[in-house]
Order: sequence, then C-alpha cells, then structure tokens
Amino acid sequence: MFTRLFVDHPRAVGESYFEHMTASLGVALRLGTAAAKCVVHAAVPGLCRTAGSDAILKLHAEVAPRRFDQPTL
Repeated sequence: MFTRLFVDHPRAVGESYFEHMTASLGVALRLGTAAAKCVVHAAVPGLCRTAGSDAILKLHAEVAPRRFDQPTL
C-alpha cells in the first residue's frame, strides 16, 4: 500500500518522491497565481486579460507530454 501511494507514480514518471513533490508544488503555485489573476480579472476586466488562459496553455504544454496511462486511487 505504501509503495502504491508514495513510490509507484513518481517512479513511473522518472522522479524520486521529493522530485515529484517539488514539481507538483510548483504546478500548484503557478495555478494559484493564475487563479489570483483570474480573480483580479473578474473584478477589473481590463486587467490580467489573458493570464488564466496563458497559464493553462503553458502548463498543458509542459504536463501533457509527461502523462502516462495510470489509474487513479
């Protein structure tokens, strides 16, 4: 069970547990920043016009090639 939850997926994408944690937290930080910019855009539509879609496109380009067919929990 431990191996399935903490080792298998990072290994499948060629990373250690801590490398995978760092990468995942980096994605989370970037998504959080994009979300904050979307909130600003919601309040003042003239600001941060493309920040959300730009972040989505950039993250997709980085993450999509690394995806593997893996079952979720």
